[in-house]
Amino acid sequence: MVPRLELEDLTCVFDDVAVVDGVSLGIHPGQVTCLLGPSGCGKSTTLRMAAGVERTQAGSVRIDGRVVADATTHLPPEARGIGMMFQDFALFPHLTAAENVGFGLGRKDAGRTARVQDLLERVGLAEMADKYPHQLSGGEQQRVALARALAPRPSVMLMDEPFSGLDNRLRDEIRDQTLEILKEEGAAVLLVTHEPDEAMRMADQIALMRKGRIVQVGAPYNIYNAPVDAEAAGFFSDINLLHGVVQDFSTDTPFGQFFCPNMRDEADVEIIIRPQHLKLDFDRQGTGPLPTASDGVAARGQVARARFMGHESLVELMMDHDGSILKATVPGVFLPKTGTPLWLSLRRDRCFVFPCKRQSRVTSPWLNSPAA
Repeated sequence: MVPRLELEDLTCVFDDVAVVDGVSLGIHPGQVTCLLGPSGCGKSTTLRMAAGVERTQAGSVRIDGRVVADATTHLPPEARGIGMMFQDFALFPHLTAAENVGFGLGRKDAGRTARVQDLLERVGLAEMADKYPHQLSGGEQQRVALARALAPRPSVMLMDEPFSGLDNRLRDEIRDQTLEILKEEGAAVLLVTHEPDEAMRMADQIALMRKGRIVQVGAPYNIYNAPVDAEAAGFFSDINLLHGVVQDFSTDTPFGQFFCPNMRDEADVEIIIRPQHLKLDFDRQGTGPLPTASDGVAARGQVARARFMGHESLVELMMDHDGSILKATVPGVFLPKTGTPLWLSLRRDRCFVFPCKRQSRVTSPWLNSPAA
């Protein structure tokens, strides 16, 4: 199947810096793809090139197989058959909600009126049709902007951080409603966000972007559970890092040996452990090692701090072997006192081993540190 929206080797250079560097991506009808990455990685510039707001310096943009932008072609946004939503909603202040929704539908007739009414009903604003933007809440303005973007039935919907101005509870409600309507309309959706939770909630496909390039593309489950590198793993959640040195295709850690296939001897490696994959157990003996279990050797630490986070508890432990800190999360309320000795074991099948991209700052054979 030909992608409804296809970006091929898109490049944009500002002041000799490649803000977008060879980005390629395909999105099919009814598919929601999130372009995810930190601020300044080039994702919004990529979206503007797809929209026609920014000229394509190299590469091409195709919609339903038709070239709308390349080195010699540049169709304006209104000629591309796309809908656009941005952070500020950009509603016309002098038009009512209904007039904003119908703005791009041409002359007034029965079909136009029916389309506007239908969309306002679907976003739950039929009773607000005659209200002006300043008379609407932020969530209501966002829904009017969504209805306006969908009114001409675009084949492609481009969305740039459209939920960033909403409070958390309202944001979740609007996201779910927006996703349902987008699926019903069947447009190919490219959503730009810097929030991993939003991408996981909205996307059929996530394209993780870094320094102008897409570093990994996949379904949310796959990209979370099979990150391409340590930085990708850390972008989706807090992580703990263990540092090791390879000998005979494995490395020693306080939790036992980890297999390191295809890595040379003396290579530095990082072992990634998410806090939720550390298991805590009380030190019933007070001394001596915990017997080896099927998931490896347990390591001992003392509670440095414990906090209740609402639906889980975050426990920070100072490890006996080097004084470093590991973070573990526990469902519900678990608040052991500072100094309480605990044993830590881990889910070895949920750990990731990657070549180390930076030098350790300490001389310990292991480096354990939380990373955001």
